[in-house]
Amino acid sequence: MYNYLDFEKPVQDLEGQILELRRLAEAGEAVDVADEIKRLEKRAKEALRDLYNALTPWQKAQVARHADRPHCLAYINALTTDFTPLAGDRAFGEDEAIVGGLARFRGEAVAVIGQEKGSDTKSRLKHNFGSARPEGYRKAVRIMELADRFNIPLITLVDTAGAYPGIGAEERGQAEAIARSTSTCLALKVPSVSVVIGEGGSGGAIAIATANRVLMLEHAIYSVISPEGAASILWRDTARAKDAATNMKITAQDLLGLKIIDEIVPEPLGGAHRAPEKVIADTGDRIARSFEELAGANLDFREHRREKFLAIGRDL
Repeated sequence: MYNYLDFEKPVQDLEGQILELRRLAEAGEAVDVADEIKRLEKRAKEALRDLYNALTPWQKAQVARHADRPHCLAYINALTTDFTPLAGDRAFGEDEAIVGGLARFRGEAVAVIGQEKGSDTKSRLKHNFGSARPEGYRKAVRIMELADRFNIPLITLVDTAGAYPGIGAEERGQAEAIARSTSTCLALKVPSVSVVIGEGGSGGAIAIATANRVLMLEHAIYSVISPEGAASILWRDTARAKDAATNMKITAQDLLGLKIIDEIVPEPLGGAHRAPEKVIADTGDRIARSFEELAGANLDFREHRREKFLAIGRDL
C-alpha cells in the first residue's frame, strides 16, 4: 500500500479492497476472486487517471512533497557511477542539505549537485529536509568552480522548500551565499542541465538552477515562495495556501508556457513515487539528450545562459 494523499481517497478505498481480496486468496479461501480483483484494478486505474488528469496546482504541490518521492541521492545512485562526494565549503563547515561531487554519467565525467531531503526521520534531520545553509551553497560554488576548471558538464537536481532561514544561517551570510552561487552557476563556461525533481523553492532553488537547460518533472513545483508563505504574506492566513498555489503559476505546465523551464519530464500515473525506477531512468534519458543537443549547437554556454534568462518575460 502507498502513502495516500487526501485527494486520493477513492483510489485508496479501491486498492484497499484489492489488497484484502489478495490476502483471502493467499490464505487459501475457497472463493475465486481473480475476476473481482481484475475488475477492481481496472476501476482503480481509471480513478487514478481521472484524478491525475485534473490535478489542481495545490494537489500538484502535495504530490511534489510526497514522502515517498525519489530524492536527489536516489537519482545520483541510479544514474551515475564512481560518485565521489565532496564535503565542506573550506570556510565554515559541511552542510548535508546539499550533496555534490564528481561522478560519471553514461561514461562521461560530470559534476553533480543536488538538494537531498532525506527519506526517513533520521536522514531528514541529517539533511535538514533539503534546506541548505550558507556553507551548503558555498560548497556548491566550490564544485561548480571545479567543473569549470576541469571542463566537465554540470548536473543539478533541485528539491528544496527553500534555503534555511535560521539565525545562524543569516549571521553567516545566507543571502550573499545564494547570490554568489547563482552568479557562479550563470558564469560557467561548461554546459549545465538542471532538473526540478520535487520542490523548487525560492532562491534556495535558483541558486543551483540557472542552467543552460532546465527540466522539470510533470508534478513538480517551482516558485519564488511556497504557497503557504505567499498566503501568509498576502492574506495573513496560511490556510489560503490553496488559493496562493492556484494564482502563483507553480506547475510545470504553467512554467513551460511562461518559458521559465525548457522541458517537462513525464511521470508515471500516480506520481514519481509509484514507479521511481522508471521516472529516474526517463530523467536520465532527458539529461543525456539535453547535453547532446547543447554540444551539437556549438554554443558559448555562458552567453547562452545569459540570453536565456534575460529573455524570460519578454514576449508575454
